[in-house]
Amino acid sequence: MVKLTIDNQPLEVPAGTTILEAARAARIRIPTLCFLKEINEIGACRVCLVEQKGRERLLTACNNVVESGMELFTNSPKVRRARMTNLRLILSQHDSNCPTCVRSGNCSLQKLANDLGIVRVPYEKQLFHSRWTKNFPLLRNYEKCIKCMRCIQICEKVQGMNIWDLSKTGSRTTVDVSGNRILEESDCALCGQCITHCPTGALRERDDTPKVFRALADPDKITVVQIAPAVRAAWGESLGLSREAATVKRLVAAMRKMGFDYIFDTNFSADLTIMEEGSEFLERMKRRGEAKLPLFTSCCPGWVRFIKSQYPEMVAHLSTAKSPQQMFGAVAKSYYASLLGVEPERIFCVSVMPCLAKKQECALPAMQDAGAGQDVDVVLTTREIDRMIRAEHIDAQGLSEEEFDVPLGQGTGAAVIFGATGGVMEAALRSAYYLVTGKNPEPDAFRQVRGLEGWKEAVFDLAGTPVRVAVASGLGNTRRLMEAVKRGEAQYDFVEIMACPGGCAGGGGQPIHDGEELAGVRGQVLYGLDQVSELRFSHENPAVLQCYEDFFGKPLSQKAHHLLHTDHEG
Repeated sequence: MVKLTIDNQPLEVPAGTTILEAARAARIRIPTLCFLKEINEIGACRVCLVEQKGRERLLTACNNVVESGMELFTNSPKVRRARMTNLRLILSQHDSNCPTCVRSGNCSLQKLANDLGIVRVPYEKQLFHSRWTKNFPLLRNYEKCIKCMRCIQICEKVQGMNIWDLSKTGSRTTVDVSGNRILEESDCALCGQCITHCPTGALRERDDTPKVFRALADPDKITVVQIAPAVRAAWGESLGLSREAATVKRLVAAMRKMGFDYIFDTNFSADLTIMEEGSEFLERMKRRGEAKLPLFTSCCPGWVRFIKSQYPEMVAHLSTAKSPQQMFGAVAKSYYASLLGVEPERIFCVSVMPCLAKKQECALPAMQDAGAGQDVDVVLTTREIDRMIRAEHIDAQGLSEEEFDVPLGQGTGAAVIFGATGGVMEAALRSAYYLVTGKNPEPDAFRQVRGLEGWKEAVFDLAGTPVRVAVASGLGNTRRLMEAVKRGEAQYDFVEIMACPGGCAGGGGQPIHDGEELAGVRGQVLYGLDQVSELRFSHENPAVLQCYEDFFGKPLSQKAHHLLHTDHEG
């Protein structure tokens, strides 16, 4: 243990503790900007400076460890002057047009400038100008980049993709796409983790809200919207709602107030996915010696982009089942259009997703099987639907809960846990057990695949057949798993992969809370909803069963293959 004082407060902390950690343990706040614990501890922004008695130079708190007898001051006149100078220098190279910035009100740089009372910048403005794409789902504004390098570190250390890197030298140094590439031609998986870890508005998703507002105002369009499982665990965060108040039924009410014609639940198509993907898995298990195993789940488009670019030789192992989003779009413009008695072309299908890669997925040429253009017309992130609610001046707190429309609004507990890492695997095993034995297992029999560990393994007995499964979340963990499979060190029958750490609950389209990782908290909300669901098995969803009876016939039928499956070549 090391004894020291911070702001005249005696402390005793373990050796090796950083000054920042020691101060936080004593509830003394030292501001940070570039810091991400265990990911970006480089002192680049020079905002966390502290003064040590008897030492001329100031210390960065995030990457200097405590020493015995230290006397530290976190807000002395010398510290304040240096901190304000450093922040003004950062602001001199930052586009500070806050009212038109997507992160206004939720920007670490803006908050810090306000906290320090900075009202003017005495230095000449020097912005780094560069053309940035406005069509790709991930947008980068070089003029807002503060060169904190968080995006570089999160992409390298957590996701293992190395999309971002430092470019140029000296005062011209900036962050850009690595390898002198343009973003659209890089291997970016569109996980969006660089966005959720950027402290400013330098990185953001493409804004598709104008398209949706136009569709809502078009009397010839029938607007159909689906809400993904993980959205219900996060949508209220940026609107100031408690988790208890931010129910999915209150979100339904807000969207109905906006003018959407039909509001449905992606849980319906998640259950449909389980019927198709689970049946496909059992078919492959019957041909265990010749079929491509392990079978990889295909719900996550970020993961699908990853395997196509990093392990193209393994693409044949992907389930041919489309993601729940794309299954919903295909059903909406075929089965549901026939129920309404309208031309599929009139249906404008919107998805609300916790994900960035879904924006790219819906535009793939292979995702137009209903014969009316894109099966899903527009994808909105959770952040975008929150912006639309604010733009419509809707008081979400004061809304009464409203039900989803039917029949595509019915879902089960198995579907809702799709939003947490391990949830797809657990839901699939619940129904696979039933399809093999004709009996339901205990709903929580496969809970061994739950948890935030980046790579989980388990073996389950399926009517006398041992089934080896694995679950990975985060692309860095995924790469380690894939390399182990390639080397023959790991052998599985069924594998679930989610590109984002913690699964969709931690998706790149979720509300941003700088310095907080909320995938675990949101995931627990989803598991809680599963526990209280009347139906906890996908094969018991009455709307899905009716859909098969009226339209598809059975899982893996010819019509199901046409609308609900893909070859992943597009």
